[in-house]
Amino acid sequence: MKNLSPKQVSSAAAIKAGAELLRHFGKVSRALITTKSKHEIVTPADFAAEKIILSAIKKNFPTDRILSEEAGDNKKQSDYLWIIDPLDGTTNFAMGNPLFSISIALAKKEEIIMALVYIPFLKDLYLAEKNKGAFLNGQKIHVSVENKIANSFLTFCHGGSDVSVKKAINIYSKLKPVARDLRQIGTAALETAWVARGKTEAIIIPGVNPWDVAAGALLIREAGGIVTDLDGQPWTIHSKGIIASNKNIHQPLLNIIKNIP
Repeated sequence: MKNLSPKQVSSAAAIKAGAELLRHFGKVSRALITTKSKHEIVTPADFAAEKIILSAIKKNFPTDRILSEEAGDNKKQSDYLWIIDPLDGTTNFAMGNPLFSISIALAKKEEIIMALVYIPFLKDLYLAEKNKGAFLNGQKIHVSVENKIANSFLTFCHGGSDVSVKKAINIYSKLKPVARDLRQIGTAALETAWVARGKTEAIIIPGVNPWDVAAGALLIREAGGIVTDLDGQPWTIHSKGIIASNKNIHQPLLNIIKNIP
């Protein structure tokens, strides 16, 4: 049997995991929701989707290192690292909001080389490979060309710490009055994908986790955008914050955010 590519394995696993998430959607009891931190929860659906994705990767790439939000780091010694969020937007999911996603990225020597974001409710499958462009359901996508913050749709999120929450609130108070709009959608993987396809102009996240944005970072770069940390340095899987944009409004955003405590 011909070996499957990372993109093929990821796509099949994400679609299967997405069907599992939809099977759970609207049926998760509050009693089964557990808290990881003040602002982070987990449900049985997170683990069910994760099990499907991890099983597929371990079967096809048994020597690779894997970092997954719920299962953690298997700490294998490998140049290849899979970075997985089996359910990004767990709070949306638990509330009955259908905007949630699956994020799968593959890094080689810490550089993202393959990315997938899948939105089960919308059946939107975003894929990118390094230097090969970004695609939505097989069609090539590009970031927007908007060059004014005043005309831009922006989104934001934050990590689980109080520090990142306070930073996000300060960013909101500065940008909400000057942008066309600034919203917290509640799923960073989806929000990065929307920047990549030109539906929004940028996403800003203090206190980011790699599994939330690793796939989206490559999608945006391959769609013609730019991805940095909050200080303007190129984003890496070790970065503690992210600004991902259509490139045209990136520097103006940085100029504002750099001065926000």
